[in-house]
Amino acid sequence: MELRQLRYFLCVVEHGSMGKAALELGVVTSALSQQISRLESELSTRLLQRTSNGVLPTEAGLAFWRQAQLALRHIDDAALAARAARLSGHVSIGLAPSTASVLGVPFMQAMRERYPDVRVRIVESLSGYLASMLSARQIDLAVIFREEPTQRWSVLPLLDERLFVIGASHLDAMPGGASVRLAQLGKLGLILPSGPHGLRTLLAAAFKRAKYEPSIVAEVDGLALLMDFVRAGFGATIQPGAALARAENATLASVPVADAYATRPNMIASASDDELSPAGLAARVVLADVARQLVREGHWPGARLRKPESSRKVKTR
Repeated sequence: MELRQLRYFLCVVEHGSMGKAALELGVVTSALSQQISRLESELSTRLLQRTSNGVLPTEAGLAFWRQAQLALRHIDDAALAARAARLSGHVSIGLAPSTASVLGVPFMQAMRERYPDVRVRIVESLSGYLASMLSARQIDLAVIFREEPTQRWSVLPLLDERLFVIGASHLDAMPGGASVRLAQLGKLGLILPSGPHGLRTLLAAAFKRAKYEPSIVAEVDGLALLMDFVRAGFGATIQPGAALARAENATLASVPVADAYATRPNMIASASDDELSPAGLAARVVLADVARQLVREGHWPGARLRKPESSRKVKTR
């Protein structure tokens, strides 16, 4: 039995007509009649008597009508109580700069809409620092790019990001075409984050696998400044598509990296569920929902959602 069937039934009794009730409910008469028939089948009794002038409740229908009114009144009261007791508290979320550029604003908007009484703190930092802050319980959850096997975190695999070679279109040796392999980059000057952090670690492994020795002209650990240098023509970079989300980078050329292993996994890591506050649990759900929506709607360049069978919550130990 569904709530809408109760509401449909009450509306039909009130109007004494399937057609008038359907008009008020905004459904077609045949769909309304079908729902009433399903309700009668489930109860194994006739609730309405069809006449030439409309419909009338049977004795069973009148008895059901009285109890259905009471049940819906209780449900409406429960909904009002839930709205009055809105979730509050605070939560801190860590995002890498590239992730923040595509996810930050939509996430904050969604939190304001769903949980307006929860105070949100966003920490933007390199992924290595975020992992350390999470371990020290300085933040509640974070989007990270690799697991830490020694940590007791709750980890939710989320999506994979394709990497792009990004640079000014006039830059010497900047590749063209639909895609490029790392081994084909030749002497292209690269501006990359430094060694200890997630993307550089991933790239180092990818370069080694491709048997490619990159020409690194500068190391910059802040995405905004790194992209400033790229726009100025000092070199190209290799970043996920999220790095292109800001308007000032729209003029840059970007070529997807064709090597299948040159992808960055994204996962939501948090304190274990029994340590996470209700505000933290709610924020984790919203963060995952917003990220998936951005990917499905094509607003996260180069991102692909994990398949359902691999998108399960696990605990690293």
